[in-house]
Amino acid sequence: MGGSVNPNLSVEIAGLKLKNPVMPASGTFGFGEEYAPFVDLNSLGAIVVKTITLEPTVGNPPPRIKETHSGLLNSIGLQNPGLEVFLRDKLTYLRQFDTPIIVNIAGRTLHEYEELAARLNGVEGVKALEVNVSCPNVKEGGIVFGTDPSMAAKVTAAVKKQTDLPVIIKLTPNVTDITEIAKAVEGAGADAISLINTLQGMAIDIEARRPSIANIVGGLSGPAIKPVALYAVYRVSQAVNLPLIGMGGIMTATDAIEFMLAGARAVAVGTANMVNPRVLMDIIEGIEDYLKDKGINDVNELIGDLKI
Repeated sequence: MGGSVNPNLSVEIAGLKLKNPVMPASGTFGFGEEYAPFVDLNSLGAIVVKTITLEPTVGNPPPRIKETHSGLLNSIGLQNPGLEVFLRDKLTYLRQFDTPIIVNIAGRTLHEYEELAARLNGVEGVKALEVNVSCPNVKEGGIVFGTDPSMAAKVTAAVKKQTDLPVIIKLTPNVTDITEIAKAVEGAGADAISLINTLQGMAIDIEARRPSIANIVGGLSGPAIKPVALYAVYRVSQAVNLPLIGMGGIMTATDAIEFMLAGARAVAVGTANMVNPRVLMDIIEGIEDYLKDKGINDVNELIGDLKI
């Protein structure tokens, strides 16, 4: 039952209108410029930039990337030029495109999150904040903000107080029950949730008898984590009433559609960008082809439409 009409691909996340539900995941797309020769940045649902911290961050020592079976371990350490350079140089480039910019922010203390949110509020082109809570809180003995419901809620509330922008909280899967964190950030005023961030893992070089990554532990991404990510999206969609951005091992349009059926309103594509720089375009086209093939006129009909 093929459909000839061009289906509607636009979706809305917390008042933010996207041309389609596909965006790059933070940290895998730089600031967009590197991918411009391969991807029409005007055709993406949104551009999510790599994590920004208040001050420039050099990141972790190499080696800090290691390919694994069906995945990638990374321990980049949030390397970025800092807020001032981002505002002065990187954002100027991105403003030429007709695509919403979502800025991923990270802090080592509650105050750093607040300052980042305040200084990005009202900045031309910035349409939403994605809050990376997978960072250790240096004032609380290194507990990761996103692994403790009350701490995740505090960050959410603090950022919300400082901005008029939609606040998207990016959840870590390295917790006992991800729905508890999701409920906590919903209660603190989050406008949307993105999930999942990477899973913790390691690899060992048996010749050198050393960890393959200098930092010992890395974040695992890629196809290997997709079933875990899909289940997390499904569970969180049952637990909260917030729009979800699903991510974790999305390589094809089929993967993206699975996440939407599980409850995601949009999807973010990470590791796949490093395998195929055109993958975002392929996924957008693939979703459209699927809708046409099924005679579905609106991509929103897929969201949460899992038959149980």
